[in-house]
Amino acid sequence: MSKKESTRDMIVAKAAVLFNKQGFSGTSMSDLMEVTGLTKGGLYGNFKSKEEIAEAAFDYAVQQIWDLISVRTQAMENSVDKLCEVVRFYEEHITRPPIDGGCPILNAGAETDYHNTYMQPRVKHAISIWHKRLSKTIQKGIEKGEIKEDVVPEDFATIFIACIEGGALLSQVQKSNDHFSRIARFLQNELQKIRS
Repeated sequence: MSKKESTRDMIVAKAAVLFNKQGFSGTSMSDLMEVTGLTKGGLYGNFKSKEEIAEAAFDYAVQQIWDLISVRTQAMENSVDKLCEVVRFYEEHITRPPIDGGCPILNAGAETDYHNTYMQPRVKHAISIWHKRLSKTIQKGIEKGEIKEDVVPEDFATIFIACIEGGALLSQVQKSNDHFSRIARFLQNELQKIRS
């Protein structure tokens, strides 16, 4: 890895936490300079704009979470077990998220409604990828006889994501794991119901 690539990676990793905690509007170039130890020229020598840093930071944050989930689920053969493990992952990390500040999809998504609409396609894309992965896991489970045939993969994936993100929001606002624990129990029960 070149020095430039190493510097870019450092900027992205540190910016990911900053943007995830403070949002795009709440993060200044001065904040980015302070957290990275770089000058404004050092930042702009690696990225064209604050927006470009935010996009790379969002992608990095989301990928970090997906990589951690993948490590926990890749050895599992059964589709329902994989989905149950995803629920457990989020429950374990809801108050101790892998990227400080909470769920990057939730945080960036909330900010794109009224501000920073340039991020909306990126957040939408992340949700779309997540939805496709869940739908594919469910479809494979149906094909392998692990999941009941009457389950609609796209519908279940939508409900799954809504529960995870809704639970994350409630827990974040309440500063408590209680709401997410209830949602985790609900999802675990629903996953047992679709098991064939």
